[in-house]
Amino acid sequence: MAIKSDKWIRKMAQEHQMLDPFVDGQIKQNAKGEGAISYGLSSYGYDVRCSDEFKVFTNIHSATVDPKDFDDKSFVDVKSDVCIIPPNSFALARTVEYLKIPRNVLTICLGKSTYARCGIIVNVTPLEPEWEGHVTLEFSNTTTLPAKIYANEGVAQFLFFESDEECETSYADRAGKYMKQRGVTVPRL
Repeated sequence: MAIKSDKWIRKMAQEHQMLDPFVDGQIKQNAKGEGAISYGLSSYGYDVRCSDEFKVFTNIHSATVDPKDFDDKSFVDVKSDVCIIPPNSFALARTVEYLKIPRNVLTICLGKSTYARCGIIVNVTPLEPEWEGHVTLEFSNTTTLPAKIYANEGVAQFLFFESDEECETSYADRAGKYMKQRGVTVPRL
């Protein structure tokens, strides 16, 4: 298995719609011409953006967090250019980009250093072969202060690993429960 370069990522985005929309290069300014957290194609990865749709965790109903029986009332929906995450809490969001992972590729996500240096951790599980959809992103605020996430700016980098052989059973073959998800997706059983 080998990590793939910008040339391979560009080709897969253009010929197979692996990333849509695709930004060919690093963008470091927002639409207003102000400095932004970079996104787009990098040397050996792709920096994805966060949409303006957020689900911020709240405990106003004193619910128990149960992945087998998740209560949607544990979140407050926010649509905004920024999301404020309470101290020691988290929020869910989604990528602007829709991804289609090839059958012989595994994709790993790492947070951007700008957020990591502020105590904001980005968590995404691996994107398995033939998975597709908007990626649900989890932002953990590990600090004792409110933390800010910016929509339509870079939040995480995806690395693509191509195998020399196709997997026997892909995510699509298994009819995975998060296949072709759109929007911010909460836990499913």
